[in-house]
Amino acid sequence: MHGYRKFCNKIYQATKYVLGKLPADFTPLPAASLTGHESLSELWILHKLTTAAAEINTALASREFSQATSASYQYWYTNLCDVYIENSKTIITTGTLAEAASAQQTLYTALEGGLTMIHPFMPFLTEELWQRLPRRPGDKCPSIVKAAYPIYNKAMDDPAAESAYELILAVSKAIRSLAADYDIKDSANIYIHLFDHPPFSICQAQLPSIRSLAGKPLTGPAASATILGPHDPKPAGCVAQSVSSLAAVYLLVKGRVDIEAEITKAQSKLGKASALVEKQRKIVEGEGWGKMREEARESERRRLGDAESEVRVLEGSVAQFERLKVE
Repeated sequence: MHGYRKFCNKIYQATKYVLGKLPADFTPLPAASLTGHESLSELWILHKLTTAAAEINTALASREFSQATSASYQYWYTNLCDVYIENSKTIITTGTLAEAASAQQTLYTALEGGLTMIHPFMPFLTEELWQRLPRRPGDKCPSIVKAAYPIYNKAMDDPAAESAYELILAVSKAIRSLAADYDIKDSANIYIHLFDHPPFSICQAQLPSIRSLAGKPLTGPAASATILGPHDPKPAGCVAQSVSSLAAVYLLVKGRVDIEAEITKAQSKLGKASALVEKQRKIVEGEGWGKMREEARESERRRLGDAESEVRVLEGSVAQFERLKVE
């Protein structure tokens, strides 16, 4: 009960935030559609909205109500509140007029779709909040009960944007994790090392989003975040965390931590990562490999590649700490 009360408050706070970011003369687009000025984060949330709508409609048609409510919850909590709303603050504050206007339209569409999507499961709260939304031109609907339910919109289905933004989210999460591990609350010095050119271009263009999503570690006058390309050397004096086979994040800790303790910690992580590599190799080279579906094989290959990348990153981290001991 306590958890659901918190979830209701989350929906209320999200609605309050969106309405507070819409200008007094705001007019939504005639229908939920793209403006042509969307940022990567906007394309991502609209993709999540349309795929959630498809999943929920399919689940409801099959009377899989638990699956439908779970998809609604994930869209609201994991995608809209925890990610896009946070990222929209930077766009609206620092973006151009066209970018800010697009972010406001996307906020409206994401909120409107979210409220109508979850209405069958939370009717009273959603009715109250929906009544506060400005209406699209020509919309005379008196109640959310009669409002159109979200459906799949092919124009918003963008797997490439989803993949690119998931990389940004993973990098931001790694930054927060590293900073927490070493108790660096702000003014972190971060290096984001990309191992291929397409991810490098994505992260370079999305650095403001990374800083926004990373939160407190990248606040403070001495904080910094640097993007490194495939041919750049690894930064010295840093601890590392593998993001995937595409990227790693480094945190400068020289002069801020106990080197011996960090060597021990890195070696422990290296042991676990090496064990995971061996486990994945046994799966890939095992007798049942040929009986697995191609999607499952691809998933296992990706896990092996990520684990091998983590081992390489940690080996480099241990070697750097060893060098720091004699500097």
